[in-house]
Amino acid sequence: MQNIDGSEISIAIDLDQGARIASLQWRDLQFALPFRGTPLSWGWYGMAPWAGRINDGLITGADGTEHLLPTQWMFPHAIHGFGFTSSWEDIGKGRARLELPDPYGGAVVEQTIEILDDAVRWILEYEANGCDLPAWLGFHPWFPRELSRGGEAEVEFSAGRMMQRGENGLQNGKFMTPTPEPWDDCFVDVKGTPSVVWPGAARLTVESDAPYWVVYTEDPEGVCIEPQSAPPNASNIGIVGEHYIEALFTFSEEV
Repeated sequence: MQNIDGSEISIAIDLDQGARIASLQWRDLQFALPFRGTPLSWGWYGMAPWAGRINDGLITGADGTEHLLPTQWMFPHAIHGFGFTSSWEDIGKGRARLELPDPYGGAVVEQTIEILDDAVRWILEYEANGCDLPAWLGFHPWFPRELSRGGEAEVEFSAGRMMQRGENGLQNGKFMTPTPEPWDDCFVDVKGTPSVVWPGAARLTVESDAPYWVVYTEDPEGVCIEPQSAPPNASNIGIVGEHYIEALFTFSEEV
C-alpha cells in the first residue's frame, strides 16, 4: 500500500489490487467507492493497455496475428486491460510500474499520482518496447453517489456527439446526437468541464485533454467519468489511441 498526503487530501493506493486508489479523502469526505465484490466496481483504477471493452476479446497485431485476451470479467468481451487486476511495483512516492503479460509481453505501464493542494493529478504512460499490439489508456474513477453529508451526486456533463453502440453493445465507430441519461456511453467534443456535484457538500471537476470520455450513470451506488485516449473497442473500429494520458481532479466546496 502506498500512502500520499497533502494538506487537504489523503490517498491510499493498493498496489496489489491494480495500483488503484482504494481511498481518497478530501477534508472529511471519502470519494472512492469501497470494494463491492469485483475488481471492476470499486476505487479509482487505470485502464491499460486498453480501456473499455474489446469485442470477443480479440486483438490483432501489426503482422496480422490475432490474439485472445482475458474475457472472464465481461464475457464474451475483454475489458479494461490487465492493470486493474495486477500487482504493480512501487517505484517511488505515488508512482507504480507494471510489466505486462502476454500477448503484451515486454510492454510496460507506469502510473503517477500527485497531490496539488485541492487537486489530484493522475498520469498513465505506456511503453510498447517492441510489442506491436494496439494500446490505449484511460482512467476509471468510481465516485460514490452519496457522501457522509450533502445531497446525492449529480453529473454535469455535456458533449457534442456520442458514439453509437451496435447489437453487441459496443461502439461501432459511428456517431449520433447524445441521448439523455442514464449513460454507459462514449462521447467526443466535450463542452465545458465535466463535474460531479454533491449539493451542500462538494464539487469534483475532471479536466483532461483526452479526446474520448466514457460516462457511466447506471449503477445505484456510484457514477463514473472516464477520460480515455481512444474509445472502447478502438482496435476493431480503426481508431488509434495515444500512449499517454493525464487528468486533473479538483475538489471544492459546494453550497
